Parts: sequence; structure tokens; C-alpha cells
Amino acid sequence: MPFVAGFAVITAAQNLWMLLGGRLLTGLACGIASLVAPVYISEIAYPEVRGLLGSCVQLMVVTGILLAYLAGWVLEWRWLAVLGCVPPSFMLLLMCFMPETPRFLLSQHKRQEAMAAMQFLWGSAQGWEEPPIGAEHQGFHMAQLWRPGVYKPFIIGISLMAFQQLSGINAVMFYAETIFEEAKFKDSSLASVVVGLIQVLFTATAALIMDRAGRRLLLTLSGVVMVFSTSAFGAYFRLTEGGPSNSSHVDLPAHLSMEPTDTNMGLAWLAVGSMCLFIAGFAVGWGPIPWLLMSEIFPLPVKGVATGACVLTNWFMAFLVTKEFSSLMEVLRPYGAFWLASAFSIFGVLFTVACVPETKGKTLEQITAHFEGR
Repeated sequence: MPFVAGFAVITAAQNLWMLLGGRLLTGLACGIASLVAPVYISEIAYPEVRGLLGSCVQLMVVTGILLAYLAGWVLEWRWLAVLGCVPPSFMLLLMCFMPETPRFLLSQHKRQEAMAAMQFLWGSAQGWEEPPIGAEHQGFHMAQLWRPGVYKPFIIGISLMAFQQLSGINAVMFYAETIFEEAKFKDSSLASVVVGLIQVLFTATAALIMDRAGRRLLLTLSGVVMVFSTSAFGAYFRLTEGGPSNSSHVDLPAHLSMEPTDTNMGLAWLAVGSMCLFIAGFAVGWGPIPWLLMSEIFPLPVKGVATGACVLTNWFMAFLVTKEFSSLMEVLRPYGAFWLASAFSIFGVLFTVACVPETKGKTLEQITAHFEGR
């Protein structure tokens, strides 16, 4: 008995460490990588290919998720966890051979451009080699928020991250497998793979056309597609909703079961099409572009703090939407919740048209000059 009890304690401790350690590593990896990777890429890339390289960050995220789904079919959960440790370990090894700062990777021509940007931002090119001496230039001070070249991109970055999550992407992903079940797929677990394939395909498409079509156009088209698809998604829930219920819990299958089977199956295909269209639209624009713009629009003296604030906003809004969406479905009903997401997508499109500048092919100096009205 003591041996059995001791083994149970050890097993419980291992499971707890897997849970806490895994989530801690996920938070550190997502937080640090999402903060550093887009900024690093934007600093080492020529403006002509910055969109392609920046979009590859998002492409690697969705590709990794797809590979996890595929690996989950053939591996036990324990080996799947072990496999998940391989890419970050390899990345850690490569990081040991990377320069301390991206400026050492720049060509002579790019170096001259950067020095000119330093001269414009700091009044001299000294900041290229060492940070300017003087407390007024070091880090983020609140006085810099009064500069149009700082507060305008700061508002844009924060807003884009908020609209990205308010579009309802997490809610759609949450119901993906249930929707495929209602459409009578033989294997509803294929939903995750289908969703992953759509994300990879259209994120790769966005990466290829980003530097040709531009950020504003893709954001606008992506938003319009998302408005249409979430509106159709809401219509699907409205059409399949049964009569009044005394239950305070909103259960998706319960709403679908009130209609005849043939009708439900036909409408379920409407939901599948709307979901796939939404994911494709999101992957083309509102998935990768907010992260790319975040790395392009901030002046160097405030880039670290401003980028961190954008990342924090994104994760906070993701948590808020995920946590409160069920409550919204109880108050507004499922169709109302998705129509609300459609309304937020409309606001996102209007905000893009009114406030977001086109940054494709532009240097940091040109982008800063745009915000300062020069």
C-alpha cells in the first residue's frame, strides 16, 4: 500500500507539472516570440519583402497547429508532448548563433537608411551604435505620447489587436467540430484538420500577395468576408433555433435538434460553408496583418513598449472573448452573439479605411513622416 500511495503521489505530481509547466512554457513562448519575432523580421527585411517575411510568422503558427492535429492521430499524448519540445529546443540552439541585434545583418545601403532614420528620430546618428546619452531619450516616457508619430500608431496598433479578437475567431473555432458533426461528416475529428488546412492555405496566400496587394486592401477585403460569413453564421443559428426554453444554458446541439433532420442537415452545410469562409477571410487579412503592422508603424525609441502593449491587448482580448462568449450567447442567443461579432467586423473595416495607413514598401522614416503630417 505505501508503494501504491507513493506511486500515485508521484504520478499526480508529474501530471501537475505537465499542466503547469506546459502552460507556462506556452505563455513564455507565445509572449516572447509574438513580441520579438515580428519586430526582428521587420528590422532585417527590405521593405519590398517585409510583408512576405512578416506573414511567415503567422504561417508558422497555423502550420504548427495543423501538424499537431496530424501528429495527434498517430501518436499517444505522451509522445505528442515530447514531440512538442523539439521545435523550441532547436530554435534555442539556433538563437545561440544569431547576432545580438539585427543591425549587424543589414547591408551598407540599409545601414545608411537606418542611420538617416536615427538622425531624424534622435537628432543625430549616434543612436545607431549606442543609445543616445540622456534620460530624455532612454526608454518610453509619457511625454512621447503627445507626439503624433507615437500616439497615432499606438492607437492603431491597440485597436487592430482588439478588433482581431472581437471578430469572433475564437468562437468560430470553438464550434468547428460541432458544426461538422451536424453536417454528418463520417469523422467529425476531421474538422480540426480541415480548419488547419484552410488556415495554412490562405495564410500562405496572404504571405505571397502581401507586398503586392498592400495591407489596407487585404484588411478591408478580409473584414468584408468576415462580416458576410458571421452574418450567415448568425442566420444559421436563428433558423435552427427552437422554441423558448427554460434552461439558462445555451447548448448548440439542443438548438439544432428542434428541426427536422433533413432541414438541419441542409442548414448545417450553410454553417460549414460560413465557417470555412470566415476562417479563409481571417487568414488572408486580420490574422497576420495586425502583427505585421505592429512591427512596421512604431518609432524605434518606443517600439519595445508599444509592441508589448499590443501583444498584451491581443491576449487579454482573446481571454475576455473566450471567457464571456458563452454568457453573450445566453443573453443575446447564439445568433445575436455572432451578429454582434459581425458588427465588430464592420467597425474594423471602417477603422481600417479611415485610420490605417498603407505601409507596403515604405521605410520607417516615411511611415513616421506620414503620422506626423509631413
